[in-house]
Amino acid sequence: EIIGGHEAKPHSHPYMAHLGNCGGFLVREDIVLTAAHCCKSLCNSTNVTLGAHNIKQKEKTQQTIRVKNPIFHPGYISSSHWNDIMLLQLEKKAKLNDAVSTISLPSMTDQVKPGMVCTVAGWGRLDVYTKGDGKLHEAELEIQANNKCTSRYPHYNSTIQMCVGDPKKIQTSYKGDSGGPLICNNKAQGIVSYGSTCANPPRVYTRISNFLPWIESTMRCLKLLRPD
Repeated sequence: EIIGGHEAKPHSHPYMAHLGNCGGFLVREDIVLTAAHCCKSLCNSTNVTLGAHNIKQKEKTQQTIRVKNPIFHPGYISSSHWNDIMLLQLEKKAKLNDAVSTISLPSMTDQVKPGMVCTVAGWGRLDVYTKGDGKLHEAELEIQANNKCTSRYPHYNSTIQMCVGDPKKIQTSYKGDSGGPLICNNKAQGIVSYGSTCANPPRVYTRISNFLPWIESTMRCLKLLRPD
């Protein structure tokens, strides 16, 4: 649900995907992008739900599609969360409409600088001990200088990761939000990765722009195998 945020307007984030205990986002009709560490959740639930606002209800807008092929980044290291990114090829294309649509990826030259305010959404916890109510929540988070994360997380790597969330505010992504997108200027710039167990920001996000060559080459390959 996001800590310190608020309930999102239903279907205002039509790219959001629900994957068991993680989130993700639709980048092509048959491709969802998420965090590699979400495989643990995905292995227990091989379905992706699109078009959802309240995951505890069966909404007419929801589309449930099986995952055909999870594709980890080949350099993913679970101990450090480096290269924490994964593509999910779906068994069939999603039907795009007002409740289900794709989100644009950044270009390699896009700059995400400290002080920028971006949006994160998810179905995760409302606080450290409280599970979400099933409804999608959102929060606005400020990009932080890299030294705010290097001082806290020994494996932080500014080339492939982003430092997100004002340490003076109780607003952050948390358990259950992993794999969801950080949206800056209507583009998915980051992926919720990891952070402090006590939910204190800042937290670490995968920097999508660094992985564009891998994403694009993998998606081109999958296009040859794309379902009708």
